[in-house]
Amino acid sequence: MLTIIHGADFHLDAPFAALPADKARQRREEQRALLDKLADLAEERQADLVLLSGDLLDGSQTYQETVEALARTLGQIHAPVFIAPGNHDCYGPRSVYANTAWPDNVHIFSSVGIESVALPDLGCTVHGAAFTTPQADRSPLMGFTAPQDGQVHLMVLHGDVEGKGRYGPIDPADIAASGLTYLALGHVHACSGLQKAGDTWWAYPGCPEGRGFDETGDKGVLAVTVGDSPGDVTAQFVPLAGRRYEIVEADVTGADSAAEALEAVLPGEPCGDCCRILLTGQRSFGLPDLAALTAQAEPYYYSVTLRDQTREYRDLWARAGEDTLTGLVLRALKGSGGPEAELAARFALAALENGEDPCP
Repeated sequence: MLTIIHGADFHLDAPFAALPADKARQRREEQRALLDKLADLAEERQADLVLLSGDLLDGSQTYQETVEALARTLGQIHAPVFIAPGNHDCYGPRSVYANTAWPDNVHIFSSVGIESVALPDLGCTVHGAAFTTPQADRSPLMGFTAPQDGQVHLMVLHGDVEGKGRYGPIDPADIAASGLTYLALGHVHACSGLQKAGDTWWAYPGCPEGRGFDETGDKGVLAVTVGDSPGDVTAQFVPLAGRRYEIVEADVTGADSAAEALEAVLPGEPCGDCCRILLTGQRSFGLPDLAALTAQAEPYYYSVTLRDQTREYRDLWARAGEDTLTGLVLRALKGSGGPEAELAARFALAALENGEDPCP
């Protein structure tokens, strides 16, 4: 049996441009701390292998502290570590990967062609390839078939399954034809869970911590187990993120104030998350004071922003007395007295006033 820790898309040294400079610096330090969590997890699970599927570095700016932390922490893992550079941290003669003294247990794939590393003590072979340019429009798996030699064959790649773009598009048919036991992928920032093409299992672990509101919820890595019988592969998502990005809706409908609606969705205790709060619904009061509401929410979050998506309350029947088609329709609906009269009136007003259909 093999125990594998599969991670990807750390994007170390991301700029965090939406945050103030001091918090952006702090977030980069916290990203480096994810490496310690990775090493701790490998120790806790007694991992046989660690597979890192690219974009460990964000690429726009890499700080020396990050390079040192990466080399030091990976070297502390008591297992072989394999890295397949991605489109953000592609391998090249001037890259961090080529110009750093890496520990003996770290192997970095350095070419677009598949390279294979046999690990006879573990009864497996690890295959992999690298981005050597920021874009790659050819599937790195195309034409590859693992030998049928009784070994477990693993591969670590950065690529886009079913993608049509220039980031290593991978056809599921190539996965099915690969003969691999497990394909460890990076590039997609949401955890895919364990997938299968042919007899080959594959997965994206997602990024280990979100960097924006397009990466909400728990983030982490996968702990993968390859059993002794063919096809026996399981995977467990393991959260690593210290902070989460969350989007919360505060519906002001029926509230006396926006502050009241906001209070209803704030957490019971302060948390370290980054939150975007959307004010929604119909308000019977004036425009929300976003500055005051932000001050109300700030003690509960590491970072918080508010957006006003409310609309002024409208009496559905206000135009029922008009001598117009709108008035005629509203009078008929109001007179029906049925339980669906209000919803029907909303649809009718949308149709008559060229508005969008309301939510039922």
